[in-house]
Amino acid sequence: MFRKPIFAANWKMNKGPSETEDFVKSFLSKAQNQSLASDVVIAPPFISLPKLSEVLNGNHGIEVAAQNCSQFDSGAYTGEISVMMLRELHVHYVIIGHSERRSLYGETDAIINAKLKKARETNLRPIFCIGETLEERESGRLESVLRTQITEGLKDLTEKDLAETVVAYEPVWAIGTGVTATSEQAQEAHAFVRSVIAELYGAEPAGKVRIQYGGSVKPGNAAELMACPDIDGALIGGASLDPQSFLDIIRNGSSAE
Repeated sequence: MFRKPIFAANWKMNKGPSETEDFVKSFLSKAQNQSLASDVVIAPPFISLPKLSEVLNGNHGIEVAAQNCSQFDSGAYTGEISVMMLRELHVHYVIIGHSERRSLYGETDAIINAKLKKARETNLRPIFCIGETLEERESGRLESVLRTQITEGLKDLTEKDLAETVVAYEPVWAIGTGVTATSEQAQEAHAFVRSVIAELYGAEPAGKVRIQYGGSVKPGNAAELMACPDIDGALIGGASLDPQSFLDIIRNGSSAE
């Protein structure tokens, strides 16, 4: 089953508005006359969303994403951003459940589930992150951890919601460490993730879901990872901060699909 690859840049707490403008102009210049044949998404910090939307102006085939959202519509939630606020800025995707949100800010599967449902209320497309720690993998709990994250995270989401959701498998031990899961490890985990989704929704809906790999993706390993049958793109951190590096990952990964 064909699934269009999707490559998303997660800039984390990097690049203010002026740096965002410089990046986009450089990226677009380098990508001129290239057919990337993939969906491309950029998730800058909240403060840079307006500048990213302005520079792209909806004309370059690049979608705007937020790195997080609130599970609430409005109110006394200092420092939070609602999905309606994001929609005003022409945001189409939102990263939910990143391991840094889970580990540093205590986000539980229940909170992540509430955010997924809130995002879908406004037709935002979630990039739903899951993944195990090294200790969990080495103790033989990889499958149980992923099963819980998937089952609890997707709880009460409809098949239509699932179709608009991208799943990002990111082994926590590979994020920002320079250590990448082997293509065999990544494919095995992705196939398992798809099998759990099939248990919940059926084989056909599961076959349509795009599952990204994240964790020290670089231009040099993109092609090998993306050649795996259940890997449909990448969620890219540090390597997406450089326009040429991000473009090379997209180009190398797209050619491998």
